[in-house]
Amino acid sequence: MNLTIQPVLPTFLHQTWHLVAGFLEDGLKWGEDDYTLEQAKVFLARGDWVLIVASDENNVVHGATAISFINMPNDRIAFVVTMGGKLISNQDTYKQFSDLLKTYGATKIQGAARESIARLWKRFGFNERYRIVEAKL
Repeated sequence: MNLTIQPVLPTFLHQTWHLVAGFLEDGLKWGEDDYTLEQAKVFLARGDWVLIVASDENNVVHGATAISFINMPNDRIAFVVTMGGKLISNQDTYKQFSDLLKTYGATKIQGAARESIARLWKRFGFNERYRIVEAKL
C-alpha cells in the first residue's frame, strides 16, 4: 500500500473531521489530560496546529497527526502533539512527512513519546533527548 502524506487546510477540517478524529484521539490518550479531542479540533480549525494525514490511492485515511510549531532561537520545531494510525511509518512516509514539514519552515521534529514509540522513531534517525516527568500540584 502506497500512502501519501498531505496537509489538510483548516477550511476543510470540518469535512474531514470524521475521518481523522479517531486517529488523533488514539494519540491524545497517552497525554492524559494535556488536550481533549474537542480542544485539538479548535486548535486545528483556528490554524494554530497543522493537520497532516496519511491516505492511500483511494483517499482512505490510514493515519493523522497534529503538529504545533515552536520558534526557537536556532530552529523552528515541528512538535508532534498527537499521532495515530497503523502501518503508516516507513522510510517513504517519513521522507514525505519531513519534506512537508520543511515547507512550513521546520528545521527539527520533536515529540513526547512513550518508550515503544521512541524505539520505532529511532529507525528514522530520532534520538532521545530527554524524558518528561510530571507531578500535579
